[in-house]
Amino acid sequence: MSRPKLIKQLKEKNPQLNHSELMSVLNTFSESILNALKDQKTVHIKGIGRWYLKKLKENFNSRNPATSELIYKPERVKVRFKASKKLIKLINE
Repeated sequence: MSRPKLIKQLKEKNPQLNHSELMSVLNTFSESILNALKDQKTVHIKGIGRWYLKKLKENFNSRNPATSELIYKPERVKVRFKASKKLIKLINE
């Protein structure tokens, strides 16, 4: 779902709010998740799931599949999402 579609659905459910207020709510929500992840915290929203950081080790033996050249991959951090049991159950119904 794209951001404009989400704002449109929020507008249908909350007609008293204008477009700029809905944008502000959505921006605040996404910024809060971003800031928590930047601070190395896990974000858990009951009924939806959790976002967490996973540290990936450095790798000296990676290969470029196109050229078979050895490349070095430094240690890095990735954002992962684990859906809640409730969300998985709703999707699979």
